[in-house]
Amino acid sequence: MTYETSETAEVSPEPSAPSAPSTAAVTSGGGHRRLRCNKVPEVTAYFWVIKVLCTTVGETAADLLNENLGMGLTGVSALMSVLLAAVLVVQFRTSAYRPGVYWLSVALISVVGTLVSDNLTDNIGVPLPVSTAVFALALAVVFAVWYRREHTLSIHSIDTVSREAYYWLAVLFTFALGTAAGDLLAERMDLGYWPSALLFALAIAVVALARRTLSLDAVWGFWIAYVLTRPLGASLGDYLSQAHGDGGLGLGTVVTSVLFLAVVLGLVVFLTLTHKDVTEERRQEAHAR
Repeated sequence: MTYETSETAEVSPEPSAPSAPSTAAVTSGGGHRRLRCNKVPEVTAYFWVIKVLCTTVGETAADLLNENLGMGLTGVSALMSVLLAAVLVVQFRTSAYRPGVYWLSVALISVVGTLVSDNLTDNIGVPLPVSTAVFALALAVVFAVWYRREHTLSIHSIDTVSREAYYWLAVLFTFALGTAAGDLLAERMDLGYWPSALLFALAIAVVALARRTLSLDAVWGFWIAYVLTRPLGASLGDYLSQAHGDGGLGLGTVVTSVLFLAVVLGLVVFLTLTHKDVTEERRQEAHAR
C-alpha cells in the first residue's frame, strides 16, 4: 500500500528548493527556513511495515516501562518525554532524512503517545470515548492550522522548520488517538485484541481500495491510513503480550518489545545502507558521496 506518490494537485506557498545540493534558500522568519531536503522517507512498503512495528513497540514498551521501572505512570511519562525531546532536537537539526534518527523519533513518540492516553485514562479518569474525541479534535485542529499556514499536508514537502513541527505534532496526536480508539474497541467495548486488529486492518484495506478505485485524495488517504495503523499495531501488541486469560498469547511485554525492536533495527539498517526509501535524486546523491 503506497500513498502520497504524487503532489501534482498541490501548490506549495514557497519557492522550490535550489537544485545545488550544497546550498539552502532562506526566507524571512526562522520557521520558514527552507531545508536542504525533505525530512520524511518515501511512502513505500518499508514505511508501513516499520510504522506498524513501531506502534506495536509503543504499546508494549509503555506497558513494560510502567510495570518494571517502579516510577509510576507519571514518572515514566516524564522520562520518555525528555528522551523524545532530545531525539527531536537531533531530528530537527539534520539537513535531510536520516533513517536512524527519524525512526527512533517515531518509536519514542509512539511510546509517549501511548503514555499520554494512558495518563488521561488511568491517572485522571477520563473515559475512553471522551479521550478519543479529544485527541481526534486536537488532530483536526493541527491539520487545520497546518493547512491554513502551509497550504499542504503532504509529507513530501516536510522541508521547513514549521512544516516539520506541524508534522511531528500531528504524528503525536495520531498515536494518542490510535491508542485511545484501540483501547476503546478492544477493552471498553470488549471486542477483544485480535478481532480489533482485524477490524482496523479491514479499515486500512478499505482506504487503500478507495484510493485505487474512487480516486481518494492521496494526502488524506495517507493520513487516514496513518491513524488506523496505530490501533492496528496496538491491538497486535496487546494480543501478543497479554496473558491468555486476558485474551492474548501470553508472550509478555519483554519478549514482544525485544522481538519487534530487533526487526525494526534490522530494517532501519537495511534502509540506511540501500537508500530504498528515498527519492531517486537523493539516492544518487548518497551513492556519489
